Amino acid sequence: MYFAKLEFFNPFSRSIKDRTAFNMLLKALERGDINGTALFEASSGNTSVSLAALSNVLGIDFRAYLPRPTPKATQVLLRVLGAEVVVTDFETINTEMVEFVKGGARKAGAANLNQFENDDNFDAHYRFTAREIEEQLRSIGKTPDVIIAGIGTSGHIAGIASYFKERYDTQVIGVVPAKGEKIPGIKRLETRPKWYFQVEIDRVVEITRKEAIEGAIRVARSDGLLIGLSSGAVVKGYEKVVGELGEGTYVLIFPDDGFKYVEVFESYLGMT
Repeated sequence: MYFAKLEFFNPFSRSIKDRTAFNMLLKALERGDINGTALFEASSGNTSVSLAALSNVLGIDFRAYLPRPTPKATQVLLRVLGAEVVVTDFETINTEMVEFVKGGARKAGAANLNQFENDDNFDAHYRFTAREIEEQLRSIGKTPDVIIAGIGTSGHIAGIASYFKERYDTQVIGVVPAKGEKIPGIKRLETRPKWYFQVEIDRVVEITRKEAIEGAIRVARSDGLLIGLSSGAVVKGYEKVVGELGEGTYVLIFPDDGFKYVEVFESYLGMT
């Protein structure tokens, strides 16, 4: 039996990144790290949308630095939110792009939260996401035998893994793109996601982009839920390990919904 944690019920970006963005912003404000009124961040999707929304609430000017392949839908949503959008020449967010944005923030006197290195990212999921999962399972008399989540910045999988491994005999399975593949929201371990290497992840499963799309479509047609591509990858990861690991309580983390990926689905379905 598996349960899915539907993170698209978060209100700003309709994704798990609302937790990350809110905690990073709150802690930065408490420390006085945001002295001016400008915030710069590198993001290819949900974190930038969430930060744009929360910046409006807090009266902060937000500039999103995006890699070149960022979906058009994300760029449009950021502009609707009033963010300044900078589409860079980087094909993906790597160390060079992160340093580029850091340097730009320093020159402009702006803050840079840097979700890829900021421990408040991990902290959001250790203190809140994991505890929420525990409480929800406890309400139906269950504990998690296996948790399956994608690996992006590694903030949410590491925070959740750390919390549950301190308390239960829970296996944690990470999901990454297969070599040469790109799936929004998740990255290969060669990108050196910070917190992945600080916690115990039992196994990593590789998923192709096609499999991720098919996973999302399968859930749409069986459960009526429009989930995103990283969520579809998690579904396929579950299918690959469940036969080996056997029965138990599985928790699948679905980071966002499918509405930002309409163009991807359109291409896969051969629509014109």
